[in-house]
Amino acid sequence: MSDKKLRIILQSFNHKILNESCNKIINLISQEELPIKFWGPISLPTTKRSYCVLRSPHVNKDSREQFEIRRYKKIIDVSPSSKELVKVLFLLDIPPGVSSKLFQQK
Repeated sequence: MSDKKLRIILQSFNHKILNESCNKIINLISQEELPIKFWGPISLPTTKRSYCVLRSPHVNKDSREQFEIRRYKKIIDVSPSSKELVKVLFLLDIPPGVSSKLFQQK
């Protein structure tokens, strides 16, 4: 398991909370006694989703509201991965609003 990489993908609608959770993970990795290298956090392009909604369904068809949702993503790569590190990452308290995924790569 020592030759594999661990990829952590974090997603959120709020970039401040996302940066805080990335800093928590980096501090946790750097506190470990094992010789662990990490790359990141690497920011991925922000995905934007726009919605246009009529303000009144029956009159004033020209009056519309526009909404936008932005999703921020960051990646942290850790090498080499160990079982202890994965257990500690699962027990880490990540704030609500941030989704995380762990992948193992060769």
